Amino acid sequence: MAGRPRARVRSAEYAWLVTGPLAIVTIVATTIFWINDTDWYKAWPQGLLLLCAFLIAFVGVFNFTIKRNIFTVFLTDIPLLLAFYFLPPTMVILMVGVASLLIQFRTAAVTKRWFNVAKSSAAVTFACIALAALPGVHGGGPAAWAVLAAAVFVNTLVELLSITGVMGAVQGLRSAMDALLAGVPALGISAVNVAISLVILAAITATKWSVVPLAVLIVALALVQRSFTEFFRQHRTLSDVYELTKAVRNESTTSGLPDALLGRVQALMRAEYATLWVAAQGRNPEVLLTARVENEALLDLSPVPVAVRMQATADGTTVAVGPRFPDTENLRPTLREFRVKDAIVVPLRSGQTVIGTLEVVNRIGDSRTRTFRDADVQVLETIAAHVAVAVENSRLVDRLRYDAYHDRLTGLPNRRRVTDALAESVKVRAEDEVVAVLLFDVDGQRDVNESMGHGAGDKLLAQVAEKLRGIAGPGALVGRIGGDEFVVTLRAESTDATVRLATEMREQLRGSMTVGALTLDLDTAVGVSVYPDHGGEPEMLLQRAELAANAAKVLPYGVQLFHPALESRAVRRLGIASDLRQALENNELDVYFQPKVTLADRHLVGVECLARWTHPAHGEVAPEDFVAVAEHTGQLSRLTEQVLTAGLRRCREWADADRPLSIAVNLSVRTLLDSRFPDQVAELLERYGVAAAQVTFEISEPGMLGDIERVLPTLYRLRDLGVRLSVDDFGTGASSLSYLRQWPVHEVKIDDSFVQGMATDSGDLAIVRAVVSLSREFGLTVVAEGVESELTLDLLEEMGCEIGQGYLFSRPLPYERLEAWFSAQTEPESTPTGEVRRLRAVI
Repeated sequence: MAGRPRARVRSAEYAWLVTGPLAIVTIVATTIFWINDTDWYKAWPQGLLLLCAFLIAFVGVFNFTIKRNIFTVFLTDIPLLLAFYFLPPTMVILMVGVASLLIQFRTAAVTKRWFNVAKSSAAVTFACIALAALPGVHGGGPAAWAVLAAAVFVNTLVELLSITGVMGAVQGLRSAMDALLAGVPALGISAVNVAISLVILAAITATKWSVVPLAVLIVALALVQRSFTEFFRQHRTLSDVYELTKAVRNESTTSGLPDALLGRVQALMRAEYATLWVAAQGRNPEVLLTARVENEALLDLSPVPVAVRMQATADGTTVAVGPRFPDTENLRPTLREFRVKDAIVVPLRSGQTVIGTLEVVNRIGDSRTRTFRDADVQVLETIAAHVAVAVENSRLVDRLRYDAYHDRLTGLPNRRRVTDALAESVKVRAEDEVVAVLLFDVDGQRDVNESMGHGAGDKLLAQVAEKLRGIAGPGALVGRIGGDEFVVTLRAESTDATVRLATEMREQLRGSMTVGALTLDLDTAVGVSVYPDHGGEPEMLLQRAELAANAAKVLPYGVQLFHPALESRAVRRLGIASDLRQALENNELDVYFQPKVTLADRHLVGVECLARWTHPAHGEVAPEDFVAVAEHTGQLSRLTEQVLTAGLRRCREWADADRPLSIAVNLSVRTLLDSRFPDQVAELLERYGVAAAQVTFEISEPGMLGDIERVLPTLYRLRDLGVRLSVDDFGTGASSLSYLRQWPVHEVKIDDSFVQGMATDSGDLAIVRAVVSLSREFGLTVVAEGVESELTLDLLEEMGCEIGQGYLFSRPLPYERLEAWFSAQTEPESTPTGEVRRLRAVI
């Protein structure tokens, strides 16, 4: 709803358009009355007495409170009615003019001063004209009372119309109407004054000695009325303070507090300005707002000198400056420099700390109340106490609201805030753009926590947050939704553009970061999902971005766009958890065997034991899927035991058939963290009567690097048992070859990603050549997995690699098919150490 248009305020000089005619009427009428009564001056003693009474009546203002309204009563009508009865018109006009001039003498504005004098003089002039037109005023009785009452009403009406006229001339018609309506109660007050005046007149005309008891009665009534006026004033002040504090209490935010507070404080304290200043604290900015009389909007400035405010905040006490506060007389020159008459500055306290100030400036009122008093200080201090609590409460609410939507460590939006922002983003989407979710999974944060403590890990995350915020740009929302997971939501042109952006951001985020005395290489995996291609719900988009990030961890370029296969695989893993437990209990998992062959003479030296599972409903389950489920559900030890048991049983059978073959079993780092595992291995070796040297445990290099210090004791115990230890997937981790001197291993197994690419990629060829050369220097056996072509076989043989494994020889086979493969693809050969099997197919 539009507010009422404000009238254009003209110059105050327009008041002379009303003042001039009023003065002319007064002068002309006074001259006529003078000519008609040249002896008017002989009544000067009575005129002087009534002049004093008129001055006393004008100063003695009474305020009455009826319900929520204050009515101001001027008693000038009483001496005026008596003057109409006892004095000639010329004396009355001069008496009122002189009294008005004396009263307005202290008025600074000349225009206002002469308007008030002209208004009072003209009003009494018209009243005298009414008296002259209505004879019989001195006859006494009801007729005379009616004439006197009419004269007083004429005086009041002319004053009201004069004020209405000057308001219309200066501020417009609407202001004139407002002034007219506001002056209507004056007619009722005038009627009361007339009644009192007639009682006094009747008493005086009966006997002049009645003046004495009337004077005593008037003084007593004045004292009683003043007491009641003070009581009502205090009651109203308390009521206003209560309403104000209730409004402040209901305001729960610092930003809305000034609107609820300052206008009420300015009205309650009858000040020209009311200011709230709150110092900056943490995330909360400084607040400086001021309400001013006749200004609807708040001002972002304060008329209070900074020196006065700083004294109040430094001392933590109220500073009141003005004519009634002699203790701060030294500050009055400072106020005068800023054209400030008086001011009260009350500090807002939170415990022992000053958090701001509440200030009022320039008291507005009549001669008795135009400056602040001690009672005003007490009222403002009471209000300030409530305001301080409101400020603290609102800041606490802001803090709680902020904490509910932000991560405390990094200050970034948390999962809840990101979800809400995504919900808003997907509501508004243009046809040529997508809403993208980029989830960054930080690699290595767990290692920092375990090696340097959680404090160092927190510093790393804070650095990542700051760097990611700078990379993302102003149009993106960066949040932290998990321990080492950060998310960026933004709008992009297309899905392809989103993937390119994710790749660029990952490259910019990569690099060294200093944590304490260490410099770490940071790497991340990035999962990408977009709206609307990958879902319409925020939680779904985040979940699918997480699935993509998990898949990106195994990719060399580290960025993965979500596709439905990732979700079906995750759902599948979740669904097979209980079925895997049942399969392990019923020994329903199969163990396949993949041959390992010496490259120099093609002798079969052993097999790798690999678990396989055919689910009754899902069919073949990928090993990485059910192994991951076993790790997360605590079934990995049972799975490892079944594979090892099956391998040892076959190893025993082959030895009994004079075909001794070694076995290799994959171990997870989680298994090596179990201190009971070496004892379990020793027990199984003894049960099946297999020599420990016939068993090789393969441990993945990337997994072992993360927990090397914790798994080393187990590795040494296994080595002491006599089993062989192999580093699997060598080259895919971030280790140095020098670590091989520290690990108690016997064998290095080169990852198939290098072996398969060495025939076409010179870089892979150089890596394999270096690994073979250095491993032989360390006295380690080298096994190449992923041998799938004769060219690869020839290159490995030329380098001096000892053992190969891959589809060129055989894929993993169940036991029955392995036996058939033995018969079809190998032949016995006698050696000085006994009979071995030699491949026929690969020559």
